Amino acid sequence: MSLTPLKYEFYIDAPLETVWNTFISPEGVRQIFFGSELRSSFAVGEPYQYVGPGKDGDETVHVYGTILEYEPNKRISMTEHPGPSYWDNHAELQTRMTYTLETVYNCTKLTFVNDEWTDGHPSYERVSQDWWLILSNIKTLAETGKPMNFQW
Repeated sequence: MSLTPLKYEFYIDAPLETVWNTFISPEGVRQIFFGSELRSSFAVGEPYQYVGPGKDGDETVHVYGTILEYEPNKRISMTEHPGPSYWDNHAELQTRMTYTLETVYNCTKLTFVNDEWTDGHPSYERVSQDWWLILSNIKTLAETGKPMNFQW
C-alpha cells in the first residue's frame, strides 16, 4: 500500500526572499531545524545533509539526500533519507520533499509536499505531525524574525 503524499500550504506575511532564506540560509535553518545546518552546494544532482545536535553528538546527520531541483526564491526539491542513527536501513527509506514559493497578493504562499514514500516507511506517522510544527515555525520566523519556542 502506498503512503499518501503529505501536502501543506501556508500564506506568510513576508516577502518571498525572506521566506526562502528562512529555510535555506544557515541562520534560518538553525532556528527552524533544531540547531542543524544545511550542508549543500545546491547543484542539481549533488548531495545535501541536515547536520546538527542529536544521538551522535553535534555532527548527527538527521536527513540526507540529493538535490533534484533548485530555483532560488521559487522551488527546491530533494530526495530524503533519515540519518543513519535513526534506522539501520536508512538508505532504503526514501521520500521526496518539495518547497514551492509564489507571491499571492502581498504575501508569499509556501506549498510543501512530502511524497514518494517508500512503502511501509516507519517515519511517516511521526513526520506527518512534525511538518505542521516545522512549517509553522518557518511562517513565524519569516513574519516576526523570531522562531517559536517548542522547547525540544
